[in-house]
Amino acid sequence: MEQIIRIGMDTSKHVFQLHGVNAAEQPVLRKKLRRKEMLEFFRKLPATVIAIEACGGSHHWARLLSTFGHEVKLIAAQLVKPYVKRGKNDAADAEALCEAMSRPTMRFVPAKSAEQQASLMLIGMRDRLVRNKTQLANSIRGYAAEFGLTAAKGMCKVELLLDRIAADETLPTLARDLFAIHAKEYQQLQEELDDIEAKLMTWHRADECSRRLAQIPGVGPIGASLLMMKTPGPEMFKSGRHFSAWIGLTPKDHSTAGRVRLGVITRAGDEALRSTLVLGATSLLRRVREGHGRNTSPWLLELLKRKSPKLAAVALANKIARIAWKMMVTGEAYRKNTVPAALACAA
Repeated sequence: MEQIIRIGMDTSKHVFQLHGVNAAEQPVLRKKLRRKEMLEFFRKLPATVIAIEACGGSHHWARLLSTFGHEVKLIAAQLVKPYVKRGKNDAADAEALCEAMSRPTMRFVPAKSAEQQASLMLIGMRDRLVRNKTQLANSIRGYAAEFGLTAAKGMCKVELLLDRIAADETLPTLARDLFAIHAKEYQQLQEELDDIEAKLMTWHRADECSRRLAQIPGVGPIGASLLMMKTPGPEMFKSGRHFSAWIGLTPKDHSTAGRVRLGVITRAGDEALRSTLVLGATSLLRRVREGHGRNTSPWLLELLKRKSPKLAAVALANKIARIAWKMMVTGEAYRKNTVPAALACAA
C-alpha cells in the first residue's frame, strides 16, 4: 500500500468507512471495516493524520487512536457538509472529511480528555435534573389549580403548596394519594440535585481559574464552571469577540454591497453556556434597575436608556464573555474598581 498522508473516517456504532489519499492527493484507500477490524487496522498502520466528525463518541476514538501514534483531528459536522459532492452515504462522508481536513483555513475541535468528559457529564446531569424538577413543579401547580389551590411564583413555594395539599382533607382520597406520589418524587429530585450541585461546587473550588471567573458580576460559580468545562481552549480564539461569536452572542451578518445589516444573535455554540451567561446578565441588570448596582458602567446605563431589557441583557452577556476570555488567557484576577473601564474597553 502507498504511503497514506491523510484519512477521513466516517464513524458509527459498528461500521467505519475509511477514505485515504497519498502525497499526490490520489485516493489509495477506500475501505469499510467493523469495529474490531478498524482498531487492528490503525494499530498496524504507520502514523498518519485522521479526520473524524465531531459527534457522539468521537472524542473517545480520538484519544484511542492517538495512543497508536496517529494525529486525530475533529471537525464540526457543518464544516464538513460543503465538501460532500453528491448524495449522502458513508463513503461520501469519509471522502468529505478527508478533503475538509486538507483546507488550510479549516477549524478543528480539540479532543477532550476523559476528565473533561466526566465534568461535562456532571453539567449534563444537573441540566436534566433541573428540567425534570421544573416540569414536575409545573404539573403539581396545574393539578392543584384544578382543586382551587394556588401558590406564589418560585420553586421555593412548591413544597409549601404540597404541605397545604397534604393537610387538606376536603380533597378526594385518590387525589391526595397522587399528590403524595408527586411530593415523594419532588423530594427525591431535590436530593439528587443537591448532591450533583455539591459535586459541582467541589469541582469549582478545586479549579483556580473557575474561582477567578466567579468574581465577574453576573457569572457566579455555575457560570464559571460552565465556562471552564465548555470552552475548548481560550488561546484558540484571536480575541474576545471571536470567543463571544463562538458562544453565539454576536449578531448575524447579512451585509452586502457595502451596506451593513445585522440581525439577531447567531445562537451558535453551546446553548447551556449561552443561556447561563444571559440569565446572569439579566439578574445583574435587574439589580441595576432597582438601584442596587454599585460602580455601574456608564455604557450600561446608557444602553438601558436606548434598548429593551432583553437586548441589554444579551449585550451585557456578550461583554461578560469577552471579559471572561481575557481573564482565562492572561490569568488576571477580576478587579472591581475597573468595572466601568473594563466594560467600556469591551465595547
